[in-house]
Amino acid sequence: MAKQNKPELLAPAGNFPTLVTAINAGADAIYFGIQGFNMRARAKNFTIKDLPKIKKLSQQKTKKIKLYLTLNTIIYDNELKKVETIIKKSKKYIDAIICSDISVMLLCKKYKVPFHISTQCSISNTETAKFYKKLGAERIVLARELNLKQIKQISKIIPTEVFIHGAMCISVSGRCLISQFAFNQSANRGQCIQPCRRPYTIKDNQNNELKLENNYILSPKDLCALPFIEKLKNAGIKSFKIEGRNKEPEYVDTVVKTYRKAIDKKLTKKEIEQSLKNLNKVYNKGFSSGFLLDTPTSDDFSKVEHSSATQKKQFIGKITHYYPKLNVGLLKISKGPLKLNDNILIIGKTTGLIRTKINSMQINHKDINSANKGDEVGLKLPKCRKGDEVYRIIKK
Repeated sequence: MAKQNKPELLAPAGNFPTLVTAINAGADAIYFGIQGFNMRARAKNFTIKDLPKIKKLSQQKTKKIKLYLTLNTIIYDNELKKVETIIKKSKKYIDAIICSDISVMLLCKKYKVPFHISTQCSISNTETAKFYKKLGAERIVLARELNLKQIKQISKIIPTEVFIHGAMCISVSGRCLISQFAFNQSANRGQCIQPCRRPYTIKDNQNNELKLENNYILSPKDLCALPFIEKLKNAGIKSFKIEGRNKEPEYVDTVVKTYRKAIDKKLTKKEIEQSLKNLNKVYNKGFSSGFLLDTPTSDDFSKVEHSSATQKKQFIGKITHYYPKLNVGLLKISKGPLKLNDNILIIGKTTGLIRTKINSMQINHKDINSANKGDEVGLKLPKCRKGDEVYRIIKK
């Protein structure tokens, strides 16, 4: 595939550790939210004051990472001035705004800010694509309920962005009302508490109950397009999007690296199998092709409430000092034990994410094989920083 035809790899970021991790893992672009008006209100998100730092981080020596700000919730009249302020103040730091409310689109046009249409608009046909193109959109994020044939057709009209990996919603393009009705937390305002992930029983008006064979009847498996990524690469899609602004840095790291490799070259069958094993190590609810190949069936519903990941992380402590000339970090252990040959993650706002293995440990310059809560231990580590958090990787 010619370099200029490679789809953009678009990664999520909910905070600085995931932002840095996504950049280091090979993302071409990052999408993120500002506190208040995006579909992941429960993510830590960023503030207007963070934008200069985000912009600086995106200016890499080898390439410039594009930045897309999400302003894709329903907007009310009393919020229009605040939204306008966000658009004015963010203009010089971002490449585009992802939006769904027409008021935001009009404000983007007013201030000459490029805008992309959110998947919340459920764009599913060529006529709707033509409408938003005429309105001034540079790109549309297609509805998730489309197959590859439909995507190809719409992609001839306007540049398209398509989800290739991550959580799926039981409702059309995420416009769900369960959270609002049951808990007064609106998904369309970014507040969804995901009641769909819970197990359910059927009850009639006489209180007779039936428990279903798989009672996660509202919880789809995660989308994973890796096994048929070559078909997507030939579909005319402008941007491959990874879901996950609420996800942890290790998820972003693994998923971005996996799809980076798959975009840059054609994977062998063995490489795909190994990549799927890697994806299974981080948060997932089982994998599905979604609507991309065919209409989902009962096999595309999850069988777990939380995650099927084959690994988890356990917080160990924080770096108290790093000696760059020695490549040694001091770790204050808050929760042990930590042992020789343990695999660890180091996570920080500037560091992003580092994966490494404990090959040597010392206390007071004496070699040890393990350390426990309260110990301050010296470790040979790649460059990290004071305050970085250290986690031990545990197989489930």
